[in-house]
Amino acid sequence: MLLTEKLMKKRQLLALLLATAMLSSCFLLFSCGKQKNKYSEYSLDYFDTATAITGYADSQEEFDEVSRQILDELAEYHRLYTVYHRYEGLENLYTVNELENGAHRTVTVDRRIIDLLLYSKEMYQKTNGMVNVAMGSVLSIWHDYREAGRNEPWTAELPPREMLEEAAKHTRIEDLIIDETNNTVHLADPEMKLDVGAIAKGYAVEMIAQGLEKRGITGYVLNVGGNVRTVGMRGDGKKWTVGIENPAGTEDEPYLAYLGLAGESLITSGTYQRYYMVGNQSYHHIIDPETLMPAEGYQSISVVCKSSADGDALSTALFCMSLDEGKDLVRSLDGVEVHWNLSDGTRVTSDGFERYLISISDK
Repeated sequence: MLLTEKLMKKRQLLALLLATAMLSSCFLLFSCGKQKNKYSEYSLDYFDTATAITGYADSQEEFDEVSRQILDELAEYHRLYTVYHRYEGLENLYTVNELENGAHRTVTVDRRIIDLLLYSKEMYQKTNGMVNVAMGSVLSIWHDYREAGRNEPWTAELPPREMLEEAAKHTRIEDLIIDETNNTVHLADPEMKLDVGAIAKGYAVEMIAQGLEKRGITGYVLNVGGNVRTVGMRGDGKKWTVGIENPAGTEDEPYLAYLGLAGESLITSGTYQRYYMVGNQSYHHIIDPETLMPAEGYQSISVVCKSSADGDALSTALFCMSLDEGKDLVRSLDGVEVHWNLSDGTRVTSDGFERYLISISDK
C-alpha cells in the first residue's frame, strides 16, 4: 500500500476510534460531579493500526504517565511480533522467519515471543486448526497480491491456485519447535513462515491490560484497531458503552448493538476492514485454512469475553466455521459470547449474549 494510502487508512480508523471513545463516555458529563476526569491519548504507530486510550485519573499528569507506559509496552510488543520489519539488535518474528543458507536458524527470543507462540498452539488445538500461526506461507501470498491490487487496482488479480496449494504444504504447526527452557524457536520446514496477525494484537492488549489490573489501575479502555479491552468501570462507576460497528455504516444505524462492559473485551473481525477488489468482487483478509480463500458466510463476527487474546483468535476462527460449528465451539467455552452478522444481514447471537446488551437510553 502506498504511504499516503496507509496514512489515510490510519486516519480513518483513528476517527472511528475517537468516535467510539466519545460514545463510551459522552453521557458522563452529566453525572461526573467530583469524579475523576476523563482523558484520552491516540497513536498511529503500532500494529499498522490506530490506538486509542481512554481513562479516568485525578490529573492530566497521572493519566499521561499511565498512557505512556501503555504505549511503551505496545511498542515493545509491536517490535517483537512483527513479521514485516527487522530491528537492529533484536530477534523478533521477522528474524525467526528468515532463512540462512536455505534453512531457518534456531533463534533465542524474548520470553514474550515464547509465550505468544505457546498460546497460539493452544488456540490451534481449541479451534481445530482454524487459527494457525504457521500459515504464513499462504498468508504472505495473499498479502502481496492484496497490497499490489490496492496500489494499482487496474492490475489486481487473485493468487494462482497452484501457488496457494504449494504454500499450504508448509503450514504444519508441528514444525514450529519451541524450547521453553532455553527460550528458542525453530521452524523445521525451510518453506514455512509464521504469521501471528490473527492473535498478536489481541494478545498484546491483554498482557498490557492484565499488567494494569495487577497494579490496581482501573477505569481505562484500550482500543487497538477496534480490539477493545475494558479495565474496570468508568470513572463514575458505570459500565463502559461499546458499540459493534455496522459494516454498512449507515447514518441511522452506525452500530449494530451497544454493549455494557466492565473488565471484558469486545473484538470484531469483518470483511469490510481489509480487502481489495478484483473486477467487481471484493476479497478480504480472513483466509480459510481449508479452502485457502477468503472465508465466506459473514460480514462480521464480534466476540465478548474476558481475554482480548481469546477474542482476537476466536473472531478469526469463527469466520472459518459454519454457523452451527461456531455455535458448538462457543457453547464449549466458558465466558464467551458472540454476535454473528451473516452475509445476508441476518444477525445471530449466542445464548448469553443478551446480558451485555444495553439500550441507547442506558448509556
